[in-house]
Amino acid sequence: MKLRNEIDKALTWDLTQIFADDNAWEEAYKQAAATVETIPAIKGTLGKSAADLKKGLDVLYDAMHKAELVYVYTMLRKSLDNGDAKSQEMSGRAMMLFTKLSAAASFLEPEILSIDGDVLAGYLADPCLAGYKHIVEDIDRARPHTLDEEKEKMLALLSEVSSAADEPFDMFESVDMAFPTIKNEKGEEVQLSHGSFGAYRESSDRNVRKEAFEKYFGEFNKYINTLSAIYGNSVKFDNYYTKVRGYETACHRALFASNVPVSVYDNLVNSLHNSLPIMKRYLELRKKVLGLDELHMYDLYCPIVAECDSKTTFEEAKQMVKEACAPLGQRYLDLLDRAYNERWIDVYETKGKTTGAYSCGVYDVHPYVLLNYSETFDDAFTLAHELGHAMHSYFSSEKQDYANHDYKIFVAEVASTVNEVLMTRHLLATETDPAKKAYLLNHFLEGFRTTVFRQTLFAEFERKAHDLNQQGVPLTAQTLNKVYRELNELYYDGAVVDELQDIEWARIPHFYRAFYVYQYATAFCASVSIVSNILETGDASKYLEFLATGGSDYPINELKIAGIDMTDPAVVNNAMKEMDKALTELEGLLLK
Repeated sequence: MKLRNEIDKALTWDLTQIFADDNAWEEAYKQAAATVETIPAIKGTLGKSAADLKKGLDVLYDAMHKAELVYVYTMLRKSLDNGDAKSQEMSGRAMMLFTKLSAAASFLEPEILSIDGDVLAGYLADPCLAGYKHIVEDIDRARPHTLDEEKEKMLALLSEVSSAADEPFDMFESVDMAFPTIKNEKGEEVQLSHGSFGAYRESSDRNVRKEAFEKYFGEFNKYINTLSAIYGNSVKFDNYYTKVRGYETACHRALFASNVPVSVYDNLVNSLHNSLPIMKRYLELRKKVLGLDELHMYDLYCPIVAECDSKTTFEEAKQMVKEACAPLGQRYLDLLDRAYNERWIDVYETKGKTTGAYSCGVYDVHPYVLLNYSETFDDAFTLAHELGHAMHSYFSSEKQDYANHDYKIFVAEVASTVNEVLMTRHLLATETDPAKKAYLLNHFLEGFRTTVFRQTLFAEFERKAHDLNQQGVPLTAQTLNKVYRELNELYYDGAVVDELQDIEWARIPHFYRAFYVYQYATAFCASVSIVSNILETGDASKYLEFLATGGSDYPINELKIAGIDMTDPAVVNNAMKEMDKALTELEGLLLK
């Protein structure tokens, strides 16, 4: 694994575009801290008039903007080397500032809710509050779950402690964990890591992927009781907030934040359960093509058209993304060029770097994309995915003011997955070689398996874990492993669920943001429809309009701009029909 000073600077982030150096950050930190100190002065003024309410919200969002910039810089800096002591210290200070801001502003929602409903409605009719109308209406919507000022302040102060689960997980997984070596396809001893595991489990050599699976998951299994305790504490905090705020379940609380009906979650699970025969058929095809008597969990990621399993360089991935996104228009393509040329992307894995991939929008600057690129075909799709997030952030920040620029996760995953589906459709449309076309169809089906079925499995696991804790059942390793095994046996009927698969849940960082993952599945299904519409009509204008909405409305309403109604089960059911069609086409190519 390379050190950061061994990577071409053009393939790393330029954080000086946020702050020139640590001294500039220190000055910004002081300004942000001073602005936070002005928040208490607006207490008791919000109900006087529409103008006073606007003035108070201006003060609050100015403080939030300054504090967020300070925090985001430290988060990005720390992501490049989680073991760097200076970055840890800066991140800790920024987090404490956010905690102080939350505590200082804890009076805000109770004070707004203390305003008579008719009076508040009159205020919101005043043009001066147009920029805050959706925000205030959303606060009013949460009236049944908002506590008095003192209790809100206590919960705000508790927010720093509530990260006592995900921070130890991040440090343990990203910094302290070490993995053994395995033998690659040439019989050479190679180092296993978070980044390389993804590549080795796709190996056409079954011994390589089996050894990678066993040694990678085996390392997590050594610490399964510790990891169970860490995750169990995270669930306890989720359920504590659920109970204190008077929600029915943690799932209800999580979805309420975006005003997404729980029926959307339930419809997803029900539709996927009804579509499990399609998954079983796909697994059977995979087993036949690979020539296996038994399909194991370590056989699920290797391409089933081996001769098409080739490396994809970062330069090739960049070009693939641009060609695929051409239907979105020249402005979109120009922004992709900026991302490539202006160091918005940190490309390769280095020691201590945060694993996986993410995009982070920085208001008034530009988005930043973190990758751990290892030259697999999937990595090219990851680039497309994260740039979808990045463009969503850019368009929203460009169109919306700071208070309304930040979109909800529910729609964020649509923007990223549209790019993935566009790339799949582009490659399938331009490929003439039957073997390569089969490879692409397999990749598309893997999108359904990993992004729809697997993420819904994850979502069911989260819900069952939270429900068990709410019922008073201790979340031991044995309990969590049992829940995870039963779900794998349901979703992967026809495959052998290896014993080590039981502990896969312990390596999923998204579980520390409860009820996040189901949105990958809903987004994929929505994206299939959006892409079909764009390609059929040649008009991406409504989709680009959707990208610019930020957080100015509820996600369900924003998606309707792009022609998608996620409360209708037909969206998921139609996506399953597309999976069935792709599977039928692949069967026709491979079972002749």
